[in-house]
Amino acid sequence: MAVNGRQGGRPTLEEVAARAGVGRGTVSRVINGSPRVSDRAKAAVSRAVAELGYVPNRAARALAGARTDAVALVIPETEARLFAEPYFLDIIRGVSAELADADKQLLLTLIRSSQERQRFEQYLAAQRVDGVLLVSVHADDPLPEVVRGLDIPAVLNGRRSEAEPVAYVDSDNVGAGRSAVAHLAEGGRRRIATITGPLDMYGARCRLDGYRQGLAAAGLTADERLVAAADFTEEGGRRAMRELLERCPDLDAVFAASDVMAAGARMELREAGRRVPDDVALVGVDDSAVARHMDPPLTSVRQPIEEMGRVMARVLLQEIAGTATEPRQLVLPTRLVVRDSA
Repeated sequence: MAVNGRQGGRPTLEEVAARAGVGRGTVSRVINGSPRVSDRAKAAVSRAVAELGYVPNRAARALAGARTDAVALVIPETEARLFAEPYFLDIIRGVSAELADADKQLLLTLIRSSQERQRFEQYLAAQRVDGVLLVSVHADDPLPEVVRGLDIPAVLNGRRSEAEPVAYVDSDNVGAGRSAVAHLAEGGRRRIATITGPLDMYGARCRLDGYRQGLAAAGLTADERLVAAADFTEEGGRRAMRELLERCPDLDAVFAASDVMAAGARMELREAGRRVPDDVALVGVDDSAVARHMDPPLTSVRQPIEEMGRVMARVLLQEIAGTATEPRQLVLPTRLVVRDSA
């Protein structure tokens, strides 16, 4: 049966956008009363809504005077990576605690493919959550802009660039690299290598910048052969360590940009017959359980991961309520925790 010139069934936001000749984000902005829409677009969307008989979920909830009371925490990783990486679990713990205090439901969403991202975008377009928390965002990830286009409050864990427009909570990644190298240099190390995270992530680039600043401050010459990129995984740390040993067998220290990568590097050093810290000193980042349980225990730069999760959730709740009292963009301090590896 045709209704208003279309087949029966509930019309979608995408159909409204197609009928109006605009993007899905524009339709959402019109429906939610955003001022960031031209009069022409507003008229086209209003006409399409009327012709199709579209009733947006958010409008129905507004009539009932209620929100969804749900927040999505989005992590673009596999289940294996999620449960192997203490960082994500600490973020989840902090977010969950803050949302529980506010009586909000947490929807944990893993995005492992472009198809899953598209499905999640459709879920967002239906206005089924009040806000979004995004973790582990790479520079080319389109999701933050999709969320912005839908006028849904969002907070990032970390940032995509120095000029990040979206609200975020980050840690002092430059300071982390600088303090790690300063400690190694003060211990007499002179051939200090680094294993970086993915360099399409701003936080990983900042840790590399801090490493270079630390070398300069210690009067050490930077050698690009002592830099190996990895992916924040244990296996990535192993591969990078193997590469560094092949290039520079005389290296005497390694700054790994995460504890998990440092654990991989530690295994590779052991297989190569290198003693930690006698032959090669080792420093990581996160001060996670991995650092405490390594042999020897790992010197690591602590970032307040669980607190970052709490603050992210707190900033998002204030954005949703329109009662922001904290800055929308925060950088939390890091500090070196010295153990036996360096």
